[in-house]
Amino acid sequence: MSRRIKAAVLNTAPGRLEIEELLVDAPVAGEVLVRVDHAGLCHSDLHEIDGTFETAVPILLGHEVVGEVVEVGSGVTGFAPGDRVVTCLSMSCGSCSYCLEGRQTLCVNRGRLAQERERPRFTNLRGEAVRPTAGIGGFAEMTLVHQSALVVIPDDVRPATASILGCAVTTGMGAVLHSARVRTGQSVAVIGLGGVGFAALQAARLAGAVRVIGIDVVPEKLEQALEFGATDVVNAREGDAVAAVRKLSAGGVDHAFEAVGAGATASQAFAMLRPGGTATVMGMIPDSHQIDIRGSELFLEEKRLQGSFLGSNHFKVDIPMYAEFNRLGVLRLDDLVTAAFDLETINEGFDALASGHEIRVVARIGGH
Repeated sequence: MSRRIKAAVLNTAPGRLEIEELLVDAPVAGEVLVRVDHAGLCHSDLHEIDGTFETAVPILLGHEVVGEVVEVGSGVTGFAPGDRVVTCLSMSCGSCSYCLEGRQTLCVNRGRLAQERERPRFTNLRGEAVRPTAGIGGFAEMTLVHQSALVVIPDDVRPATASILGCAVTTGMGAVLHSARVRTGQSVAVIGLGGVGFAALQAARLAGAVRVIGIDVVPEKLEQALEFGATDVVNAREGDAVAAVRKLSAGGVDHAFEAVGAGATASQAFAMLRPGGTATVMGMIPDSHQIDIRGSELFLEEKRLQGSFLGSNHFKVDIPMYAEFNRLGVLRLDDLVTAAFDLETINEGFDALASGHEIRVVARIGGH
């Protein structure tokens, strides 16, 4: 039996989210119905709202969710009503070649798990199917997801903090620890100090990096970066950021991480490297952007340029571990959420995110 819920839907792109009622279907085999408590606002959502990335409408955005299990479909294991759960985009089948290699973020069946079913998960009151982004659709009072997109978390994690574990924290931490595998004694630069960038800063220190350089254009964020583990900061609006990083690191860093999602900053990340270094792109770069690198540096200096989708995560292990690190004080995740808005004012939340002055913004949906 379907349930009527309130949601923030993108009906035109570019456009603004509109608050309306939807019908959410009952869970079928392998699915879990979740009452949403908080949902994180991500730049990938913003890029669909502002038209940077093309999207089919109507669409229910939001993929960073914390909530409570309401109902489970047949065949669901490991989840029961009342469980507190977090969503993650990297749902996986567990049986394709990538899953068997331990690279679940590249699962070839992710799209099928996210979307394939006989009836739409969400329908508006005009009878139209409303597609949940990446099979999650978190900007609603309830969401219906495949069980492989969920992990149970402890009850003592703050709701706002829990809501950013499934994307911002997982992406930034995983890029450093899984994709790049930063080692003790190495040097790191992070370009773009939002939620992903700040998570990467902390992961670099956790991995034992001795020099961690934060790069941004907002002075307040640069000051905060020093509190979150950066040993040095560079204001990219004040001179040549690449030259500044190379000077601070005696010729270049071992690892540079791009968290902006632009061709220009990816090019800068590669230029900041010392011979043998690796630049890791965490941001979503539009296809229209070009990345400029010198081919001779790939061959003669063995520099590398790589991508990292959601931090190459193993989120069912990673997310509980990050939550425990936060509880122990090893990570400072609570302070990453710098603004919160209600569902009715979610557009103001995206305005705040677009301003560049907030680290991470969340929507309070369940009223906690």
